[in-house]
Amino acid sequence: MHKSIRFKLFLTFLLTTSFVVSGMYLFMRWSLDRGFNDFIETRQQERISTLIEGLSEYYAGDQGWHALTGNKRKWMDLLWQAHEHRHYRPTPWFKQALTEPPDVWPPALPESHANWRFKPLELSVMLLRADKSIIFGRRESLRQLTLHPIRHQAQTVGFLGVLPGKPVNQPLELQFMERQSQSFIWIAVFMVLLSAGLALLLAYTLGRPLKRITAAAKALAVGSYDTRLPVESGDELGQLARDFNEMAAALEQSEQTRRRWVADISHELRTPLAVLRGELEALQDGIRPLTQAAVDSLMNDVMRLHRLTDDLYQLSLSDQGALSYRKIQIDPVVVLKQDLAALAPEFASKQFSVQLTNKLATAIKIHADPDRLSQLYRNLLNNSLNYTDRGGQLDIAVFQQTNRLIMVFADSAPGVPAQELPHLFDRFYRVESSRSRHHGGAGLGLAICSNIVQAHNGTITAQVSHLGGLAIHIELPIES
Repeated sequence: MHKSIRFKLFLTFLLTTSFVVSGMYLFMRWSLDRGFNDFIETRQQERISTLIEGLSEYYAGDQGWHALTGNKRKWMDLLWQAHEHRHYRPTPWFKQALTEPPDVWPPALPESHANWRFKPLELSVMLLRADKSIIFGRRESLRQLTLHPIRHQAQTVGFLGVLPGKPVNQPLELQFMERQSQSFIWIAVFMVLLSAGLALLLAYTLGRPLKRITAAAKALAVGSYDTRLPVESGDELGQLARDFNEMAAALEQSEQTRRRWVADISHELRTPLAVLRGELEALQDGIRPLTQAAVDSLMNDVMRLHRLTDDLYQLSLSDQGALSYRKIQIDPVVVLKQDLAALAPEFASKQFSVQLTNKLATAIKIHADPDRLSQLYRNLLNNSLNYTDRGGQLDIAVFQQTNRLIMVFADSAPGVPAQELPHLFDRFYRVESSRSRHHGGAGLGLAICSNIVQAHNGTITAQVSHLGGLAIHIELPIES
């Protein structure tokens, strides 16, 4: 059967507290019994010492045991004189003792008293002569006695034998022990009930945020990405709520990015397709003659559509980490020079000046894929070629900082507003005010560059160029 987390927490707290309370009850009961028994044992030893002292004084005054032998009343008087409550006399025992032979002690008790756990000292002692013959006692119990010598003038004149068994507690003491036991029981019951209430409160308090998290997770699972949890504490539950909110925010942003991307892709695909459809319909209707210029225009639209789909394919592969990287030890400057030489005719046709400044003292090697590195360079070079004004300038600086290779691509005007710089690596993002759609692609080049740099454990950022345009700052790790 399914049980809620609140029930489990309640049961855990209740069982734990009940176990602790039970342990405390047993320990306190054991400690009280042990301390009380020690007290009774000590008092018993004091009474035995008092009784031995009284018997010793009687022996000294009577010069022997002759007058005491067979005088059971005198024997009982001596016993009660050593009793701490001398006014108290157990009359049933007194009468029973007088009906038995004069040297028999203690008297035979009825069956209801025979198995007492505690016996009075008066019913647990015997008196023996120095030769251990019985004055008052029972022969069948001699072997059970613990003998305490009675001395007079440094000589042993007799023995006080004590039968085994725990010493008796007085009625008031027994009542005290009973009251304490009952008090412990009621305290234990009260503590268990109190722990049940506290366990219920704690289970509700701890279970409430967990229940909210469960409900929020279910809402998140069905697409309610705007779901948020209140952060009410600084403990693990509060941290869990913060982590959940961050996850929900990331999912919401991802969903918004996905929807915007789908809309942007649809828009980017619809534009060349609409142009192609319009031109083809014009050709079909005879509005436009089928000339070489018309074919070239159609080819340009097809190539633009091809570049867009190819960029989308490359970006999707890089997002999934599926771009094939065959990394080797290469000199990145050599690859850059090759790409600059390949694009030199296009730079020349636009009267575009390119300056490469290599500040490296010696050639260095990095662990990289030369094809992907070339794709990175060409995207950046084409970005400068397509988005800067005719007759512009591009300065490329290459230098080293500790174990990092730094490459800066800085071009001339037009520039990018500072608030737009953090968004340049977002897919389909273009600064419409200065670098409009007819200048270049669909805004995927820098997103692909970012993925390539990240795949090489590097970083790429956009800054304002000292030439008035855009500066792309790249850092790549150098192999030691």
